[in-house]
Amino acid sequence: MSHAHRTSPDARRRSVALAGGGGLLSALASGGGLLLPTDAAFAQAAKFPVKPVRVIAGFAPGGALDLNARIAAQAIQEQLGQPGIVENRAGASGVIGTEHVMRAAPDGYTLLLGAAGTHGINPVLQKLPYDPVKDFAPVSLVSSVPHVLVVHPSLPVKTLQQFVKFARANPGLNYASSGTGTIHHLAAEMLRSMIGAEFVHVPYKGAGPAMADVISGQVPWMSIEYAPAAPMIKAGKLRALALATPKRVAGIDVPTAAEAGVPGWEVTNWYAVFAPAGTSPEVVDILSKAIARGIASPEARDRLSSLGAIPIGGTPAELAALVKSELTRWSAIVKSANVKID
Repeated sequence: MSHAHRTSPDARRRSVALAGGGGLLSALASGGGLLLPTDAAFAQAAKFPVKPVRVIAGFAPGGALDLNARIAAQAIQEQLGQPGIVENRAGASGVIGTEHVMRAAPDGYTLLLGAAGTHGINPVLQKLPYDPVKDFAPVSLVSSVPHVLVVHPSLPVKTLQQFVKFARANPGLNYASSGTGTIHHLAAEMLRSMIGAEFVHVPYKGAGPAMADVISGQVPWMSIEYAPAAPMIKAGKLRALALATPKRVAGIDVPTAAEAGVPGWEVTNWYAVFAPAGTSPEVVDILSKAIARGIASPEARDRLSSLGAIPIGGTPAELAALVKSELTRWSAIVKSANVKID
């Protein structure tokens, strides 16, 4: 991809970081034209924000999406001087929270912490009450997090190859997900189609409750973002078998699926902030820059990195390009894995 200007180190870092998820997030390199605001818009933006900003998370607390929502809300609060409040509206694989933001006033005070599920997977799996492109104003990426296959320690497997053999010998093995049609569901179905096993899907209203039941042994395994699973893996409450990335990730001592004998199983979730369509470009720009500055702080970067997340940030134009590329990517994956929502 050519550029008429020199790409900044931060832009190159964002593109490389997301390309780790299978090389399918490189659309971040695209830029947008300059917006020329009117005097009235300048006046409105100059007053923003004058009250708390809500960040809606469409899943229960405890998962990677919730963690990213809290980091985004904290960035808004620290950079703009008004409280950033996370509100969890879980259900329907993130659709409830996403639709709530779509219908909110386009004033910048109600935002969505979206992800690959809400803006890449759900739209190609089922008919939704929202359009991921037309109904939202992209604000900023927050981070990307690779998936990891985790099992309860009681499951008699210690490697991905052992898991594959066990799954084939024990048809109907249950797995947990954050809901039907979510990235956790699709990641497991991708694996099923690749290894020729039969699994039973157990959906929850968020990655937090799903992981809790894997930790307790109610469900034997799941594919989940490394970020929320990391503390449980380190504590020995979950066993990590493989990271769903093409290459190893610095700081994560887990073999890749390719190393473990299942090349091509690559799943990286991304998290981003969206505003309702119609939000003024000036307000979007204020929010985007505030979030980017907040994510760039050493505290936020250390917090994300310690959980295996890759801090990103970025412009609204980069996020818009990513959404379009992800819709194409997940549409192909859904057809290949023959995933259907009943």
